[in-house]
Amino acid sequence: MVKISTHKIEVSVSVMYWQQSSSPKDNHYFFVYFISIKNNSNYSVQLLKRHWDIFDSGSDKRVVEGEGVVGETPILEPGESFEYNSGCNLSSEIGYMKGFYTFNRLLNNTEFEVEIPKFDLIVPSKLN
Repeated sequence: MVKISTHKIEVSVSVMYWQQSSSPKDNHYFFVYFISIKNNSNYSVQLLKRHWDIFDSGSDKRVVEGEGVVGETPILEPGESFEYNSGCNLSSEIGYMKGFYTFNRLLNNTEFEVEIPKFDLIVPSKLN
């Protein structure tokens, strides 16, 4: 698991290779990542957008941007957490992801970015 805190918003990520949805003979490797976002600030915040940089050793860098996460734009009160999972496919056995969320501080309608820590996407057999 990797974890980082920006503006008192903590983002934790764990990842696993999903063999059932992968096809190595077709250069298709699928990973599932689990994210927990915790509001350690004294303010209510809302997640508005996501930005992902996806690096695949078998192809060019991809950028994925959009509103919210998994169809939601959650509001987190102080001390609250939000968890979700999603997936990423690569054309090679090794890559990584990193990015940021755009949040809104509801008290004064101020937007700010929260870093998503870099996490590796590696087929387990490559770790030996």
